Amino acid sequence: MGEFSLQGKTAIITGGSRGIGRAIALRFALAGATVVVCSRSLDNVRDVADEIAHLGGLAIPVQAHVGRSEDVGRLVQHTIDTCGRLDIVVNNAATNPHFGPLLNADEGQWDKILDTNLKGSFRVCQAVVPHMASSGGGKIINMASIAGLRPSPGMGVYSISKAGLVMLTQVLAQELGPKNIQVNAIAPGVIKTRFSQVLWQMPQFAGPILDRLPLGRFGEPEDVAGLALYLASPASDYVSGSVFVVDGGMNVASSVGQAT
Repeated sequence: MGEFSLQGKTAIITGGSRGIGRAIALRFALAGATVVVCSRSLDNVRDVADEIAHLGGLAIPVQAHVGRSEDVGRLVQHTIDTCGRLDIVVNNAATNPHFGPLLNADEGQWDKILDTNLKGSFRVCQAVVPHMASSGGGKIINMASIAGLRPSPGMGVYSISKAGLVMLTQVLAQELGPKNIQVNAIAPGVIKTRFSQVLWQMPQFAGPILDRLPLGRFGEPEDVAGLALYLASPASDYVSGSVFVVDGGMNVASSVGQAT
């Protein structure tokens, strides 16, 4: 696999129990990494770890909620204690309990979305960077969204949280570059996951989106996992502070769009 090999590396993937997180965990494991898969449900990440083991890879399931600092600290320390190193982090955990006009969102919904989507990624970065720096560098991949690059109808608070994640990526890329830590973001469009199923399953949403998608189909989690592998591998050692769009061409096809 050469420059795309993750042999000997250890990666943490938050929100790794299904969808994009699961696809990335599988891709990293097949590239040789030891994968620490976490989510709020231990049973769900155990299933992913078992799937990876069946394929001949190595995965460690950990229950952790990125909205809790103590959980994040325990996750990172368990990774160091078990694997002895930490090279790659994918901040994929996200939530979106509000759909509708922005001003209809209550403060509780704001707090939950920002605490998971933005502050959760910050907590993880804050916990992992000392370990990466002490071992000579690392890779941080933040899962943003095209909703963070332009407003997405009905998803205002989510869009704002993902826009904040883009800026977090850029600030950390600037600050952590001297430590040889590359920080990048991926901005998916509509990917066929349970998280976004309302957009690709309901005809009133799916039809108009497909009509303006140049590639004519919704994305699959594996479409995102390939790019994540590039950003986690030595092939991207001179790439930092960038946002990579994976949306089937939606971002250039129309000024109005939906996103996950």
